[in-house]
Amino acid sequence: MNKNNGFFEALALLEEENSVETSILIEKIKSAMLKAARKAYPHSEENIRVEIDPASKKFEMYIEQEVIDDYPIDENEVNIDVARTIDPNAYVGGKILKQIDISKFGRMAALSAKQSIKGDLREINREQMLSRFESKEHECITAKVSQIEPGRGTVTVVYEGTELYLFRNEQIPGETLEEGKSVKVYITGITNKSKKPVVKISRTHKDLVKRLFELEVPEIYDGTVEVKSISREAGSRTKIAVWSKDPNVDAVGACIGAKRSRISAVVNELSGEKIDIIPYSEIPEEFIARALAPAEVIKTVITSAEEKTCTVVVPNNQLSLAIGNKGQNAKLAAKLTGFKIDIKPQFDTVTGEEAPEVKPDFKLPEKTAEIADEELFAEDDAAPGSELLMAEDEIAPEEIVSAEADGE
Repeated sequence: MNKNNGFFEALALLEEENSVETSILIEKIKSAMLKAARKAYPHSEENIRVEIDPASKKFEMYIEQEVIDDYPIDENEVNIDVARTIDPNAYVGGKILKQIDISKFGRMAALSAKQSIKGDLREINREQMLSRFESKEHECITAKVSQIEPGRGTVTVVYEGTELYLFRNEQIPGETLEEGKSVKVYITGITNKSKKPVVKISRTHKDLVKRLFELEVPEIYDGTVEVKSISREAGSRTKIAVWSKDPNVDAVGACIGAKRSRISAVVNELSGEKIDIIPYSEIPEEFIARALAPAEVIKTVITSAEEKTCTVVVPNNQLSLAIGNKGQNAKLAAKLTGFKIDIKPQFDTVTGEEAPEVKPDFKLPEKTAEIADEELFAEDDAAPGSELLMAEDEIAPEEIVSAEADGE
């Protein structure tokens, strides 16, 4: 058995584990062995040669010696008589290659070579990781679930041979992932780029929803329809505001798709998360009113443009719908619009008096109202006027809720 077989088996294993081409590995090993040999033969630094050939299983090191007819000063020279025992054709002034016994390098030299190879592999892996994922930063990728840790709940996914870790706090609440199944994740960033890069992935980030719509809606991908803003409570509800640059293209309709095919594909990928498609408006009052759907809004007043605060008046029977379960609808509307929203009922239940100046200061386009009635919002939302999200007795009609648009 060739004594180098073990080396080439280890070489093949390194190639497989690190996804590194054999030629690159060989160059790194040659470099490491040269460093080690130069420590063992400090006077022969320029005369050491390394040969590694996986095809013939050849792994040998030599010192190139000059043939002389005198006594050699160091290992860089060899007497003609000794040289001819190695090469019968040797002649004075010529060169011969004297093989080095690698096993006699010594423990420190071998350890140095091993550490050098490890360091090279780390650098190769770092460069490969960056080249593979830098262009995908802030993008959506499809990976395969390979392992789910029972205790901590960390999910290991594999993308192009690289393992990535989806931590519990980046998983959609209530979602169950299965080993062997494909899942879409959003790359939020790459940390520690200069040493050991870590690719951070998420299924809770709001921009995952945007990327999913780009995959499903050609009009978003080509820029005809623009996603203006997104607010999300992962696992529960998302509001996404869209706007069309082409007056002939209906932004909302494009996102929904024929027979709800496009929005259904996104909802299914997010394990049933509800999605509201909101038509964007450059008029803040109109945009805020739309964002609070499925609740009706009587009037919106911007109380401070600088501080981005507003007051919204809704019918008394719409108050709980506008606020939403645990304030969710109001919070998502605030994040979507960037405004702090104070929601007030139309009538004071104590005095019975109507809130001052409650006449609408704008009218929603008929098309928008039609879409809202039929398909704009998640299917389990009741039509405006119902009390789906919170029972009437859970929130006093006179209660005022402030939902602040805190950044994500």
